[in-house]
Amino acid sequence: MTPSFNRLTTIAALDIGSSKVCCIIAKISRDKRINVVGYGYNASKGIKNGIITDINQATLSVCNAVETAEQMANERIDRIIVNISGDKIKSVIKNATISINKNRPVNENDITKVIEKGINKINVDGHELIHCLPTSYRLDMGEEIKDPRNIFGENLSVDILLGLVPDIMFRNISTVIENAHLEIAEKAFSAYASGLSCLVDDEKEIGATVIDIGGGTTSIASFKHGHPVYFSSIAVGGNNVTNDIAWGLTTSFTHAERLKTLHGCAFLTQADKEETINVYPVGEEDDSSIKQVPKAELISIITPRIEETFELVNKKLCEHGLRDVPSHRVVLTGGGSQLSGIREVAAMVLDKQVRLGRPKNIGGLPDILCSPAFSTAVGLLSFALNYTEKKPAKIINKPVHSAGTFGKILGWMKQNF
Repeated sequence: MTPSFNRLTTIAALDIGSSKVCCIIAKISRDKRINVVGYGYNASKGIKNGIITDINQATLSVCNAVETAEQMANERIDRIIVNISGDKIKSVIKNATISINKNRPVNENDITKVIEKGINKINVDGHELIHCLPTSYRLDMGEEIKDPRNIFGENLSVDILLGLVPDIMFRNISTVIENAHLEIAEKAFSAYASGLSCLVDDEKEIGATVIDIGGGTTSIASFKHGHPVYFSSIAVGGNNVTNDIAWGLTTSFTHAERLKTLHGCAFLTQADKEETINVYPVGEEDDSSIKQVPKAELISIITPRIEETFELVNKKLCEHGLRDVPSHRVVLTGGGSQLSGIREVAAMVLDKQVRLGRPKNIGGLPDILCSPAFSTAVGLLSFALNYTEKKPAKIINKPVHSAGTFGKILGWMKQNF
């Protein structure tokens, strides 16, 4: 489905995360400005590591967030733009080349033609196609060109970035949305949406990677020349840190989350060695059972998990050839990015310039939505307003590799008889 979001006066975004579910309703003015009129959020239930684990509980979480936003906006919604996360998302580059008239410069028809060839008969191989984005062009197999219009050549090539998620994951999300009596107007990867809300134009142009640290997963989206060029994720998030604290200090998960928020830090300082914190042993919530624990012990539990997270991110960037690009910077966002000291650890492990990102590309946001925890939800609004993706008319869903000689013979027979 490719709706004309620009013609709508009301849009709604739904961020389904492992820690919270958030819905934002906004009005679009005639001059294409976004004005938030309602929002609602609550703790996630039935969702773990970006994956639906309980349809009924997840549906209830969605309904509660949407209802709160509707009451504030005084308006009912039936279509939403939803985020897609989880540790199984991936991206693939598809190439296409066409011959063009060398006696005239490249025009809009040439660009349309090469894109249509690139998105023709895309094989998703058991996946749902989330994104289909032209990222760069080449003339006569030369250097990358952002915009080939008005340039002469004989062959025009395009790279198209495909964002994919396993069918089964998307089917569960769709079921939750349908059970909440809503329709998916469009969908976007969490880190892509966060990039639209947090990155400035120069970062998207020169090169930057958004690392969105959620509760159950850390989502990755790399940008260059103004477009995303890579999507990925890892199955580690802020909840892993909380779990480590709960196990390490034998306290409840609720108290572990509180300790992380109030006293947590990604690295140890000299002052931390001399400070103590109060810890309630699991099952004992009265003040008489409090035990004094060195703050250094808490941080010694947090630090290895944070370092591991960025080492896994570094591995992903290395696989895509982005680790050693000096101009490529990193922007941290998501609820997990609010941990004290995390930017310094990221800069050390990734060996890059790192800053913390929060929604900034929509004016007049309520203060609460300016937090990094709402970067994805706010970014979904920008995604809807500037939607330009062209999805293929035909999608093939079969294994890329046939099963040996027999598979090839069977495939030939199906095509010819």
